[in-house]
Formats: sequence, C-alpha cells, structure tokens
Amino acid sequence: MAGAVVPIRHRKSAPDRKAEIVKVAIALAAEVGPDRVTAEMLAVNIGISQPAIFRHFPNKGAIWLAVAEQIAGFMGQGEAGPDDRGDPVVALVTLVEAHLGGVVRNPAIPAILFSRELHAKNDELRAHFAAIMANRQAVFGALIRQAVDAGAFRRDLVAEDAAFLVLALIQGLAMRWSLSGRSFDLVAEGGRLMRLQIAGFAA
Repeated sequence: MAGAVVPIRHRKSAPDRKAEIVKVAIALAAEVGPDRVTAEMLAVNIGISQPAIFRHFPNKGAIWLAVAEQIAGFMGQGEAGPDDRGDPVVALVTLVEAHLGGVVRNPAIPAILFSRELHAKNDELRAHFAAIMANRQAVFGALIRQAVDAGAFRRDLVAEDAAFLVLALIQGLAMRWSLSGRSFDLVAEGGRLMRLQIAGFAA
C-alpha cells in the first residue's frame, strides 16, 4: 500500500492558495515553532498534496519569505507619517501598543523573527527581517525627532539611539511574553514600560 491519500479540497486560485499556505505556515509556527514546520504539515493542514505546495513556492525558503512579507504588513498596519499623528509622544506610545497588539494577534511573530535556524539557512530572509527592523526604527526615530523639536523630549536626545531603545523594548518584551506562555497582557505591559522609557526622554 502506497500510504494514506491526502484528501484534496476544492480548487482555489493560485493567489488564494498561496495566501492560505502562508496563513497556515504562520499558524503552525505559533503551535510547534517555525523550525519544525514541514511541507508535509502544511499539506495535511491545508488538505492538498506536498507537490501542490511546491507548485506555488519553489522551496521552503520562498514560503518563509512570503511569511516575512505578511509580517511586514502586520507591523505596518495603521501606520502614518509623524506629521499626521498629532502629539508625537502619544503617537509613539500608541504605535508601540499597536505593534504589540499585532504580536498578540499573530503570536508566531517573535519565534519567526528570532529563529536562528531560519535565518542561518536563508540569507535573503535574514536581510528581509533586518530591513523590517530598520524600517521600524526609522518610523520611531521620526516621531522622536518630532517630539524633540516640539520640546517634549530633551534637546540632546539622539533620535536614532532612542528609537533603537524603543525597538529593543518591543523585541525583548515580545520574546518574554512568548517564553512565558503568553502569561501577561502584552499591550498593557508595553504601554507601562514605554511610559517609563519616555520619562527618561522627557525634557
């Protein structure tokens, strides 16, 4: 006997099927960890054959690149330029809370972003994640610079350095939340710690 036959679902368009593969990859990464997600797992959970997976993506690396694009979209939701946000200090806290809310809705994000195995095997993926982080830092930096210009933050505050501290706060907190089994309110804790951080920036 050749083995169990995977039940085939109704045919979807190529874009819809690719989106489904990416969605299931993210869900499985949250459940078992990104390094343990296999093409077989994806196929079984979607209800298609393994060859069908690779008709849409040439290899697993391409799947993870598509996942990275999805994560970039999650992190950029609701983003506006610093001049469109009113009070830049309030905007900074709101944006950090929005990022952490995205992590709560997509709990696989910390594991995927910080997976050494994924990055070691895929230089393009590592570069993509680095670009996402650089973009986040630039957005935070623009808001911090506006707060400095408005007199809310110290004149000697280097916006780029402060933005790095904000980014590090998000990364560290998201990882702690993930490692703790999501045992605390990530958004509330992020807002609390950001206010402490801002106290150190204040004029």
